[in-house]
Amino acid sequence: MSARELPTAYSEVAVTKPSSLGYDQDEPARDLRRSPHQLPSGRHGLLPSFVAANQHERILAAVAWAAAQLGYAEMSVEAIIARAGVSRRTFYEHFKNKEDAFLAAYDAAVRQQASHIRSAYLGERTVRERLRAGIRGYMQFIASEPDMARMCIVEVLAAGPRATAKRNEAMRMFAEIIEDNIHELIPGCRRASLAAETIVGGIHEVVLSRILADRIDELPGLADDLLATILMLDVSAGKLEAG
Repeated sequence: MSARELPTAYSEVAVTKPSSLGYDQDEPARDLRRSPHQLPSGRHGLLPSFVAANQHERILAAVAWAAAQLGYAEMSVEAIIARAGVSRRTFYEHFKNKEDAFLAAYDAAVRQQASHIRSAYLGERTVRERLRAGIRGYMQFIASEPDMARMCIVEVLAAGPRATAKRNEAMRMFAEIIEDNIHELIPGCRRASLAAETIVGGIHEVVLSRILADRIDELPGLADDLLATILMLDVSAGKLEAG
């Protein structure tokens, strides 16, 4: 990962987990115990902007859960609002439909991934250190957020052409970060763009296979082996140039 700033489209954002968030004040009464983090019902004196932001975050977190647990095809607005603890009216004040909510949740998840990678490699001095820190940080984050991971890696493939376009955009962004490091690792490399695309695609497939096999907890332990595979480029490139 290079030390440059990540694209502003994927700057840091916080998406709070559903378990730590409150229920909407206009939701019908439920036989549920409120946690200390949930918004109080009725007149509470909270700013409308705060309430709206809280509702928005809860919906995004609920989308990740619903997509992971039910699959995009079976995910419904009803499932999302039940998980988020908001009313149908509140949902439609924020999003047009489930696709719109899914795309927003996907964008937020990618921003979190990019922020986590950046915080992992920021301050590392060499290419190898940056790559190691970035890969490990990404794998640790994915393993710690299984619902978000399944939404971004698996269910995005079932969410239609707009979701596919966002997925491709995200993968290009990560490939550009890798490409910067390849240029530093192998000055004059004529295949840096293709190599970076191949690396990102390979890492994606490794993550996908572990998610589908319910072995997501293995991902952090694969970071060093993935780095070793990437660093083979240095040797291979030298042989090719010499030949």
